[in-house]
Amino acid sequence: MDDERLVTGDLPEEERAFDAALRPKSLAEFVGQERIKEQLGLLIDGARARGETVDHLLFSGPPGLGKTTLAGIVANELGVGFQPTSGPALDRPGDLAAILTNLQEGDVLFVDEIHRMPRPVEEVLYPALEDFQLDVVLGKGPSARSIRLDLPRFTLVAATTRPGRITLPLRERFGFSPRLDYYSPEDLALVVRRSAGILGVAIAEEGAMEIARRSRGTPRIANRLLRRVRDVAEVRHDGEITGEIARDGLAVFEVDEEGLDRLDVAVLAAVVRKFGGGPVGLSTLAAAVGEEPDTIEDVVEPYLLQLGFLQRTPRGRIATDRAWRHLGERVDGALPI
Repeated sequence: MDDERLVTGDLPEEERAFDAALRPKSLAEFVGQERIKEQLGLLIDGARARGETVDHLLFSGPPGLGKTTLAGIVANELGVGFQPTSGPALDRPGDLAAILTNLQEGDVLFVDEIHRMPRPVEEVLYPALEDFQLDVVLGKGPSARSIRLDLPRFTLVAATTRPGRITLPLRERFGFSPRLDYYSPEDLALVVRRSAGILGVAIAEEGAMEIARRSRGTPRIANRLLRRVRDVAEVRHDGEITGEIARDGLAVFEVDEEGLDRLDVAVLAAVVRKFGGGPVGLSTLAAAVGEEPDTIEDVVEPYLLQLGFLQRTPRGRIATDRAWRHLGERVDGALPI
């Protein structure tokens, strides 16, 4: 079911080209995250004035908030090359060595999901980050010898959705480690209007705000919902997205006024209607909605917890009073949380 979700921050392969076309190319175009933008601007301007590379950067935060976009912006603002890769793709130390030796002076190396980088590869990265040198072992056995190659000075920009999984030695080698927060509806409305302009879609302010409010504070979700509402506006109406058309379109794709989709509502409804509001164990809840426990815990629960619809307790999950009201139900004797 998760593969079909509109309100997940993950980026399916088929959306990558479209997502890249909507990404801002400069700090001036980037909407939201004002404090981080100011800090990045100072780092970039300072490095540019001194003729140096920017300190290594680590962006953390949930999927879809702009970590990859900011990495590309750093390279664009400095006018240097951008070499993207990911932690899982760097399977062996040789994979990383090949990338490092092909970098040019000042380039930005972007490693997405760096917490998934294998430990042997991470060990190779340490001297590269600190001394811009690469240790290479030639031969095997007693005749093996180590040589150290000089690397061009570069900036590593890493992104992670799980900062707690990054080892302390690696984390300490980053000079600046900002965490991206969820966006306000007002900022997301600006994102929606900017994307609509790129797509050539007419959108009213009320329509943009309606989409923004249901986007879970995430620009990637906002852009995805915009595309779906655009389909409804073009097929069933005159093409302009008004507030009413946005509401109709989101209803068609089962995204409610809180940004919950069918799976979120199914989980809430199971806790409330099948288990009397809880407490109910994770495995029992997963079986009740026909999903894997990991999907419930990692994909569904975070947003429901953020909204205050669920509570995690040692005895299991409990639906809060707000969840009961959202479902339009109230059971006599049920205790409001």
